[in-house]
Amino acid sequence: MANAIMIQGTMSNAGKSLIAAGLCRVFRQDGYRVAPFKAQNMALNSFITKEGLEMGRAQVVQAEAAGVEPSVLMNPILLKPTSDMGSQVIVNGEVYAQLSARDYFKIKKTLMPKVMQAYDTLSGQNDVIVIEGAGSPAEINLKDADVFVNMGMAKAAKAPVLLVGDIDRGGVFAQLYGTVALLDPDERALVKGVIINKFRGDESILTPGLKQLEALTGVPVVGVVPYVHLDIDDEDSLSERLENKPAALVDIAVIRLPRLSNFTDFRTLEAIDGVSVRYVTSPRTFGEPDLVILPGTKNTMADLLWLRQSGLEAKILRFADTGGAVFGICGGFQMLGRALNDPHGVEHGGTLRGMGLLPVETTFTEQKTRTRVSGAFGNLSGAFRAVSGLPFAGYEIHMGETESGAPIAKITDAVTGAAKTDGCQNGNVSGTYVHGILDGDAVAGALVRALAERKGVDPALLGKVSGEAHKQRQYDLLADTIRSHMDMNAIYRILREGV
Repeated sequence: MANAIMIQGTMSNAGKSLIAAGLCRVFRQDGYRVAPFKAQNMALNSFITKEGLEMGRAQVVQAEAAGVEPSVLMNPILLKPTSDMGSQVIVNGEVYAQLSARDYFKIKKTLMPKVMQAYDTLSGQNDVIVIEGAGSPAEINLKDADVFVNMGMAKAAKAPVLLVGDIDRGGVFAQLYGTVALLDPDERALVKGVIINKFRGDESILTPGLKQLEALTGVPVVGVVPYVHLDIDDEDSLSERLENKPAALVDIAVIRLPRLSNFTDFRTLEAIDGVSVRYVTSPRTFGEPDLVILPGTKNTMADLLWLRQSGLEAKILRFADTGGAVFGICGGFQMLGRALNDPHGVEHGGTLRGMGLLPVETTFTEQKTRTRVSGAFGNLSGAFRAVSGLPFAGYEIHMGETESGAPIAKITDAVTGAAKTDGCQNGNVSGTYVHGILDGDAVAGALVRALAERKGVDPALLGKVSGEAHKQRQYDLLADTIRSHMDMNAIYRILREGV
């Protein structure tokens, strides 16, 4: 069985995911078979494995850093919020139930055997497991239900814990000391090191505080990690990449829907110098984009109503009416059609008028489409002509079926081998169900060059497109940061000694 180490945080977004990813990369570089694990993830940004199963994106990033194929064993429970009070519960990659928070807590303990089966299988296949916690282990109102999220998982896996605090938010010493103080004695004994994350400035200024923190907690500080700017996928609305940016030579406006999902669809575009990918939340920040993208969403009908009420729908319709290029992915594709029908109450119930930019109609079904696909674009026209014939790969994850009269691509289901058409084009408006369709270097490069030419900008002024190579460089830079600012000798000792 593998040795395990667990990364917990004093709060959400303390940097657990990236620290875990960095350790995965370091262990892999040092020759170990390593895999990430997070028993329960709450995120709208999900991924479909090669088996057609759904898991959280954070563990996909960590698997990529570890150089291994993502597996639902790494994230056996995924919660996808559908409202302020409820989530779709996904167990071992498949939809288990739609539950309120209260009802989920009632059945949570019954899922522990599934969590441990996944963990034990993964442990038997690897040398090291890097476990990520969720939120804070010191949520004293929820500790009775913490059977596999933080300390419950650490106990079950016999994993020593590294506790991460976020100094960028302020009060990091109180965060770390308060968290340790609120733990039960047996939980406190599992904490073998603390990490101060997102530090800016002269580390020597921290020294007196670090010594006092170690004296108060009895736990050594094993790292002070600087605030680094890395282009690595991160989680949902907490991501800094969703902040509005100034327009560049080629300006792409992604509508930041309230229930935005899978914004990682645009990571290759974001990595191209001279291209701005701006996340727009109001007509005021719409600007004069060269392309508008309607992304995926966990609730298409509710987000279409928000789009309508916010004034952004009218803005997009005027943009399209003047020949502007509009591209919809998954829920964004559904919005662009004539109507959304929900006879089973999957999302909102009833029928909702769509934006009417594509001659399609969507009906929501109770069965979730969840698969990996590959394919190629057909002969497209207008703003999307440049991608005609180019191959792509991605995945589908949606609850609706859309009738399409003018598909943009032919795709093959990687799970079943079945072939079908996908998407629709009408003038300079196109849509698709395929997440990741813009990820490939060839597709992203052809699209941004065409957008540049369309506005009279020399495409030679744009940077090189190197999505995959760029991503691997970012993982290596993250590993370099971990090695430079964390005591890896101490971490290897903690890993060997266990608890």
